[in-house]
Amino acid sequence: MPNRYKEALDRIAVKFRKTAETAAEAGIIPYQSAGGKWIASPYDGNSWWTGGFWPGLMWELWKLTGDDFFLQEARRVEKLLTEEFRRFRRLNHDVGFMYLLSCGADAKLTGDEQAETDLLHAASLLMGRFNPAGFIRAWNEPERTGYAIIDCMMNLSLLYRASRDTGDPRFRQVAKIHADRTQQEFLRADGSVSHIIEFDPENGKRIREHAGQGYSLGSQWSRGQAWGLYGFALAFRHLKDPEYLETAKRIAANFTKHIRADGLTDCDFCQPEDVFRLDNIAGAIAACGLQELTMLTGDEAWKRHAERLVDGMLEHCADWGEEHCGILTHCTASYHDDGAGRHSNITYGDYFLVEALMKLCNLDPELWS
Repeated sequence: MPNRYKEALDRIAVKFRKTAETAAEAGIIPYQSAGGKWIASPYDGNSWWTGGFWPGLMWELWKLTGDDFFLQEARRVEKLLTEEFRRFRRLNHDVGFMYLLSCGADAKLTGDEQAETDLLHAASLLMGRFNPAGFIRAWNEPERTGYAIIDCMMNLSLLYRASRDTGDPRFRQVAKIHADRTQQEFLRADGSVSHIIEFDPENGKRIREHAGQGYSLGSQWSRGQAWGLYGFALAFRHLKDPEYLETAKRIAANFTKHIRADGLTDCDFCQPEDVFRLDNIAGAIAACGLQELTMLTGDEAWKRHAERLVDGMLEHCADWGEEHCGILTHCTASYHDDGAGRHSNITYGDYFLVEALMKLCNLDPELWS
């Protein structure tokens, strides 16, 4: 293990030990940092899909340091998230992101019984989004009843966990149906994946692809590629279907050939050559997925690609200054700016950078399992 990765983790812990206090004082769930302060989510309040990454980050740092401040901060936000159960109507398929990394991490790392109950509540909500026509519905708007998105491959981890914890195979079975459909309809011949596929909600037939957060219809939104890579690797770990492993490897092969010379990640692999638009969140997620592949296959080549990505982020896009709250810069929510952040620090970029570093240091608490 190169010392630089443990040194980076230690520096991150020191910085967040200071800056996380300001989030607690503000009483918010940090979404991004700008102007020397944390900023809450731009939409949907505490039901915004990224809310679980902050407590997930705190649990990673608690595991690293043993400092109970991080535990307390994780639980502060966990309470805010579970209050969203009663609001309900803003919650969507991203309850996996929200509650696996908050309640799920708490239950796994401390054995807290209420956190486990809340985790299973969230899993039941995700099960409730399953359309028996063969997919998990992504969002709530009436005009998007048939939409499914690649991101959901990561949310399936909530269902794997619920089956393991309860002994009830229904959660796992629904996850497999959705994963099979995603493999069938999202994966392209070149190993890239679509972001959004619309199905007929009555019979499950594919209607069309939507461009989503990428550059254009049919392009390769890099974060979508990373969700697919990591999501199918996790699907293989939990469901043992060898086709999922082959799918993860195909997506990984496509992703790694698009890693920039400096180790950073373009927002879309098909964006115009004269456009400088990065999304380091995609690189950080992929670095985690590539290390998952290393563990599953024993092929160290995947880990070397992960190191290229992490080294690029640490060398070019790590902000160690005290005047800014977060670490990872040049994070972009959507190619066509939707107001959720472009070339800024965004909290779930910090989460996945820390997870990738924890994996490289053999310290990762494996919050997705």
